[in-house]
Amino acid sequence: MRGNHMSERRPIPFRQVHLDFHTSPHIKDVGAEFDPEEFALMMERARVNSVNVFAKCHHGHLYYKTSRPERHPGLKPGLDLTGAQVEALHRHGIAAPIYISIQCDEYAANAHPDWVAREPDGRPVGAGPLSPGWQILDMSSPYQEYVAEQIQEVLDIYSPVDGIWFDMCWDQPSCSRYAIEGMLRSGLNPESPDDRAAYARNVARAYMRRFHAMVKASSPNALVFFNCRPFAYLPDEISCFEQIEIEALPTGGWGYLYFPKNVRFVRTFGKPYLGMTARFHKSWGDFGGLKPYAALEYETAQMVAHGARCCIGDQLHPRGALDQAVYDLIGCVYSRIEEREPWLEGAEAVTQIGVIHGPPLPAAQMSGVEEGLTRMLTQLKHQFDFVHPAGDWQRYELVILPDCVEVDARFALELEEYLATGGRVLASGSSGLSEDGSELILRSLGIRPHGTSPFSTTYIRLEPTISTGVPAMDHVMYERGMRVTPLEGTQTLARVVEPYFERSWSHFSSHRQTPPDAPSPYAAVTRRRGAAYIAYPIFSAFGKHGNAYMRLLVRNVLDLLLPRPLLKVDAPTSTEATVTIQPGRIIVHLLHYCPERRAADLDLVEDTVPIRDVPLSLKLDGPPSRVYVALGQDSLPFTYVDGYARVVVPEVRGHAMVVFELER
Repeated sequence: MRGNHMSERRPIPFRQVHLDFHTSPHIKDVGAEFDPEEFALMMERARVNSVNVFAKCHHGHLYYKTSRPERHPGLKPGLDLTGAQVEALHRHGIAAPIYISIQCDEYAANAHPDWVAREPDGRPVGAGPLSPGWQILDMSSPYQEYVAEQIQEVLDIYSPVDGIWFDMCWDQPSCSRYAIEGMLRSGLNPESPDDRAAYARNVARAYMRRFHAMVKASSPNALVFFNCRPFAYLPDEISCFEQIEIEALPTGGWGYLYFPKNVRFVRTFGKPYLGMTARFHKSWGDFGGLKPYAALEYETAQMVAHGARCCIGDQLHPRGALDQAVYDLIGCVYSRIEEREPWLEGAEAVTQIGVIHGPPLPAAQMSGVEEGLTRMLTQLKHQFDFVHPAGDWQRYELVILPDCVEVDARFALELEEYLATGGRVLASGSSGLSEDGSELILRSLGIRPHGTSPFSTTYIRLEPTISTGVPAMDHVMYERGMRVTPLEGTQTLARVVEPYFERSWSHFSSHRQTPPDAPSPYAAVTRRRGAAYIAYPIFSAFGKHGNAYMRLLVRNVLDLLLPRPLLKVDAPTSTEATVTIQPGRIIVHLLHYCPERRAADLDLVEDTVPIRDVPLSLKLDGPPSRVYVALGQDSLPFTYVDGYARVVVPEVRGHAMVVFELER
């Protein structure tokens, strides 16, 4: 058993704070109450061991000692706030990476309107003149040189730095004169949205390489991170990162699925990674907002359960004094993490299933496949990663091609070789087929495609082989599928039942979809040796509709392909389970927190509801020497039968770490 190998792992702190400080120039008492020693002591008492401190904020103002005119006009005279924070934190053994805002800079936007990115119709990108918000700068304009001078000054003053945290670094298409000139020089057409997007990506990657080189030339051991980059770009951009951070404030618009979905991809790149939440009730800048302890415990427990470090966001008051209540809360959460670090340090995720991560799509085209798959496999307690098609997916026992993965001839050949050597594949939707469903690309699926179904809604009738736990009826599938028939030697595991007719204005029946008529000649689910196929986008359908039978159908298919899963847990579907490994032991994390819809657009965890007597089985090569729940001293009784160590966990109160010590 092995985990995701962190070939370039370097120690980064487990208990971090991201200390926002976006402060209006209209505030005149900036730093007036800042006490460096009290500042560092409060962080230390809260068990924080790294703080991102600000050199430059979205308002475009600087918080260090400089002769540049963009120094914050309300900053206390003579105060080097950045330097004082760094120095005080270092005295207490706390790291202090420095934050620099990139594409949000109100000072520069107002002083140089021609540096602002432009829409195709000439409007400035970002907030308008009467809107309280950020204008977005164009990095193909002279602004890039302007911000590079600021970065170099920070490096000259504070070298060697612990790290530089660059923010607001997405690809920003622009039709400014600078961008248009640049596109023409690059042979790109400014009238083409695709060319504008390509140029924006090229500009972003160029300045990332430039700024990364500047930091490393000044401080070779510094951590460098660029926020707001799509994770799907990591294969091409990973050299610009020393660590990968997942900004995910569940109550701030990200939701509780964003982190567990993305961590399963970023951890495959061999770099340290962390999750970032915040103490706010809602999102960034929520002064006076404080989330319940249970929510912050869940968010940090989920991070460490996936092998990640933790970061909690806060915003420093303009006068420079931290809120005691905030750090009482953070201290409670981080004391809990610190106690568990012996079972977290160096732990790597252990996974059995590789899910092919498709190419990035525009927001308007997002299918929800990764969200639905993450929900489904988490509820089933399977251990999985998302993997780039060019990544090391062959090391997994099972590979899933979910819903809409494009398989070209080369990838198909690799998959055929993988299957021939004992690998197993589950494909769904158009994966393994041509986009229109008329041609079979992955031959091992053993099906004959007949194009997409003319019906927007059909029904699935399961055969006994995959019907365990599923009520015996024709189950509705709300998403359009593919019409396929099995080739000789391919087993049909479920059949398509088509409706009487497609619902339309000219002929409809009842309130919703047309009822089922009779079984069609088309297969809904097939299996041919180590390859199974589901003729629907079942993962995005589950994410959109949540029908329980869809999860049970996939569970039963996976039981055929993967009859000996890494982990079995008899617990509610709301229970999350992950597996990590350290030298000499394996840790199973069990989490049971139930976010509730507490407001119109806000899910929250306020109560921890324990579950008790949870049966758990972990597949091991031999019996463990001891099983216990971390922080407890008492061993749990276990049995070892048929390659599984079996134990009953007395209680899971939010988060439990079940430790299997291995024979040495």
